[in-house]
Amino acid sequence: MSVPLLRWDAAPEPYEVVFSTRAGGVSGGAYESLNIGLLTDDDPEAVSENRRRLFAAAGAHPERVTWPLQVHGALVRRANGRGKPGDGLWTDERDRPLVVVTADCLPVAIVRLEGRPALALLHVGWRGLLGGVVGNGMRALGGVVHAAAIGPGIGPCCYEVDADVAGPMRTAFGPGLIRQGRLDLAAAVERALRASGVVRVDRVGGCTACDEARFFSHRRDGGVTGRQGAVAALR
Repeated sequence: MSVPLLRWDAAPEPYEVVFSTRAGGVSGGAYESLNIGLLTDDDPEAVSENRRRLFAAAGAHPERVTWPLQVHGALVRRANGRGKPGDGLWTDERDRPLVVVTADCLPVAIVRLEGRPALALLHVGWRGLLGGVVGNGMRALGGVVHAAAIGPGIGPCCYEVDADVAGPMRTAFGPGLIRQGRLDLAAAVERALRASGVVRVDRVGGCTACDEARFFSHRRDGGVTGRQGAVAALR
């Protein structure tokens, strides 16, 4: 079975960014089928095979791939090794694929448009966003002109939040993000990107909670679910 990918078609040269769905893997049950989450209760051998399939479909050499141990924070590391705590990676190395996994939070790729090519890949939830993960990613990249892609994540149709989240989000990113108790996380991320100097922001994919056929969703599935992901590389 082939692995369908959602591509950032507008990604400028020499960058390539793709987002996976839940289709094309070997896992079963709550993790059907392309679960790439190593820290789920899925069969580890199935997760390894799913990752192999994803990396092959994305053209990512498995020995060169780097991923963080995501902790819902704001730390952005240079891509070097695997499984170090943080919620973002950056690189200026060619063919050094970066990976993050998500199940409602947003995968966000940022690329430098002028000077030496470099890119960052972030895992962004409300905690990391308030903590400054977007700004940390931009500072890690350096440069002055950037573009970004926001991948699939929970949408304002489904993301109910309490006052302890809504209040700080309004304070940090302005009005209009919360309607009828639901947060537009992607809009908040876009505001953070533009405030940090990103000149173009594209969106790829839809709401992970709404689209059960295509995506895993931690909130929809009560925490027992798989992970989709993003793969980004400088070619």
